[in-house]
Amino acid sequence: MKKYFSVSAYSLLSCLFFIQLFFSSCSPDLSVIKEGDIIFQTSLSAQSKAIQSATHSVYSHCGLVLNDSLGKLFVIEAVQPVSKTPLEEWIKKGEDKHFVDCRLKNSQNILSKGILSKMKKIASQQLGKEYDDEFNWSDEKMYCSELVYKIYYYTTGLELSKPVALKTFDLTSPDVKSKMEEQYHGKIPLTELCISPQQLFESPLLEKILED
Repeated sequence: MKKYFSVSAYSLLSCLFFIQLFFSSCSPDLSVIKEGDIIFQTSLSAQSKAIQSATHSVYSHCGLVLNDSLGKLFVIEAVQPVSKTPLEEWIKKGEDKHFVDCRLKNSQNILSKGILSKMKKIASQQLGKEYDDEFNWSDEKMYCSELVYKIYYYTTGLELSKPVALKTFDLTSPDVKSKMEEQYHGKIPLTELCISPQQLFESPLLEKILED
């Protein structure tokens, strides 16, 4: 009887060990993510489908990874309002928790401590700003890819991608037309400059670091 329970306990422990090993191997190694990385996901927001349709992209949301005074990573993101969200919490908000982390090529020579400090300073100045659901190019309000683009441009002088006129995007799908009418009531600013998550994702200045 004692031998039976001993074998059963050993089998149970072995099973638990392999289950833990399986799930740990499936978890992304977030330790490879660094300050200055740009992270992408498919948002669960009401306008996500419209953004995906207009930009022909899987990804409808992005943010900039920075760290706080304790060294913990967070994502500065333009939601309502502009906020900083702990990295793991940010990942959980996306569709199926899927995300892609990208990094500036040659970042070790460009993103110095001084540049990263400037990024955090500018990011802190954006906190609390209203989300710009009309996608204007002013600094009064912010949408996600605009926030990332401008923080990079104002601190490094680099254009991750070229802003384009709103009319450049595909505005023909029912989702997009409905959202355009809701926002602009027939007066769509077709020449307004915009930058999309997909444009940043396709930037030749970035390289993919992690996808899960």
